[in-house]
Amino acid sequence: MLNRVAKPFTLLVERYLPDPFIFVIILTLLSAIMATALTPANPVQVLNAWGSGFWNLLQFAMQMLLVLLSGYMLASTPIIKRLLAKLASFASTPAKAIIWVTLVSLLGSWLNWGFGLVIGALFAKAIARQTRVDYRLLVASAYSGFIVWHGGLAGSVPLTIATPGHFSAQSIGVISTSETLFSGFNMAIVLGLFIIMPLVNRYMLPSKKDSVFVEKDKLCDPLPVQIIATRPAEKMEHSRLLGMSIGLLGLTYLSYYFVLNNGALNLNSVIGLFLFTAILLHQTPHNLLLSLQQAIPSGAGIVIQFPFYAGIMAIMIDTGLAQQISHGFIAIASAESLPLWGFLSAGLVNIFVPSGGGQWAVQAPIVIPAAQALGADIPRVAMAVAWGDAWTNLIQPFWALPVLAIAGLKAKDIMGFCLVQLIITGVFISLMLTFYP
Repeated sequence: MLNRVAKPFTLLVERYLPDPFIFVIILTLLSAIMATALTPANPVQVLNAWGSGFWNLLQFAMQMLLVLLSGYMLASTPIIKRLLAKLASFASTPAKAIIWVTLVSLLGSWLNWGFGLVIGALFAKAIARQTRVDYRLLVASAYSGFIVWHGGLAGSVPLTIATPGHFSAQSIGVISTSETLFSGFNMAIVLGLFIIMPLVNRYMLPSKKDSVFVEKDKLCDPLPVQIIATRPAEKMEHSRLLGMSIGLLGLTYLSYYFVLNNGALNLNSVIGLFLFTAILLHQTPHNLLLSLQQAIPSGAGIVIQFPFYAGIMAIMIDTGLAQQISHGFIAIASAESLPLWGFLSAGLVNIFVPSGGGQWAVQAPIVIPAAQALGADIPRVAMAVAWGDAWTNLIQPFWALPVLAIAGLKAKDIMGFCLVQLIITGVFISLMLTFYP
């Protein structure tokens, strides 16, 4: 049934969805026009906001690039290749392949969104080497697990309001994660998605004649060139002592960070874990740098697109356009319906401001006073905004870039399936936020 529903969506998207770079250009122009028409800002102020904000995501862009590159380098080590191949062997049929990759992606994203994006894509690629399955749906399934990230251990909204001294602390105080991440309603949503997403993806599996397969040789990484080191410089480049010692040094620090310092699994620690493990398992600097050269082309989309999204975010925030969108939804809410309208408004704003922390900074000054005035449950409203941010990531190419880069696909290849996922999960989350006690 769902495969028939998904088919027209995939055909429509494959025909009309442009490259994500074209998408970000269109979003830039649309946000500038809307800001000029709907806010007090004049064209010069909109232009200034865009240009001034263009570089605001450089640190985050570098982090995303390192997540992708370090994850790729780790996956290209012989031991990880064998491990992924072993796990992929359990996905012996197309249906099992789709379910397996969805569950791995969901679990990885619940632990940490950066980890989930990379591990899901790498696992999908490993499965495709062994099982003949529609590659587009396989990669879409790997990406679909990302929907749970904001309800998981790295969710920026619940972690922000649980931190003493956060920017809204004077109005709402510090809200423990027991009231947000580990509350009954949030865990019910997460558990429900762990059941729904694998089933939705499995039943979208196209018939054999409609499936798109990928040749296995196209998924294989180039074999390393064996070089006999003769010069002193070459011997250092091929030194196991140098390579493994720096890898062990980094992992020793991370052990200290996690165990003795009670460190959190955040973006930087995920990068460190990927990078130092890759260095250790590649053994020599030469092997590591070879895998890096193979990984670099896959990061091109991140490098060029993130500054444009930073400019869009600046337009939305500095002109007040994002706040106006939120106000429009919140104005018609009651105490009972505020979580739903917060969720929907966050989903819309997220198309233009694809940043969980940035989005909360925009919407918190609107939804918090509304929740207090209406007597609504503030932790539930905060999580509604978080889930709205996570929900429309399913159709936001910004976050799909690392997955697409690793898989070697374009956004149009997976977004038709993602549209079906968006509709079904949107209905489910809306019902849970509205009716779950």
